[in-house]
Amino acid sequence: MGTAMSSGAVVWLTGMSGAGKSTIAQALVKQLQTFAVRATVLDGDVLRTGLNADLGFSEADRTENLRRVAHVAALFCQEGYVAITATISPEMEHRENARKIIGADSFVEVFVDTPLRVCESRDPKGLYKRARAGQIPSFTGISSPYHAPEHADVVLHTESMKVEHCVERIIAHLTHARAARIG
Repeated sequence: MGTAMSSGAVVWLTGMSGAGKSTIAQALVKQLQTFAVRATVLDGDVLRTGLNADLGFSEADRTENLRRVAHVAALFCQEGYVAITATISPEMEHRENARKIIGADSFVEVFVDTPLRVCESRDPKGLYKRARAGQIPSFTGISSPYHAPEHADVVLHTESMKVEHCVERIIAHLTHARAARIG
């Protein structure tokens, strides 16, 4: 595992709010660290309280938010880290822009594919309820679309998969991709 993972990578977790991105990201970073892999999580919600606190949720602000996340992830990747992003990133163009910034060889797109009803049932912050009441305009999945990846590197169905299995799938992909590049 260690030699196959010695170069950096960005694991870009995308999916709707409540899909399980942050939970998977935290479990993945812990598992990678047990293999002595330098890894970090760049959580979209956390970044919006600091680095991206000046941005709202307009289309232009969402694009800028994800551009900044991609650049920070690219910096970690260049230093040999596995940077795990947990962002909704609802538009294909946002994810493709991130892939260009980071570099296609280092970018792993992971679609956390969870049905809307499941995401709503996991809604710890009450965001879906507020969005359905019209209190949050342009909320992804309710009043704003989520465009699912057509060719994600890894697809995780968190309605039926345990977090541990999701992590195993991502690590298997990372290990295989690294081995293919080295070999």
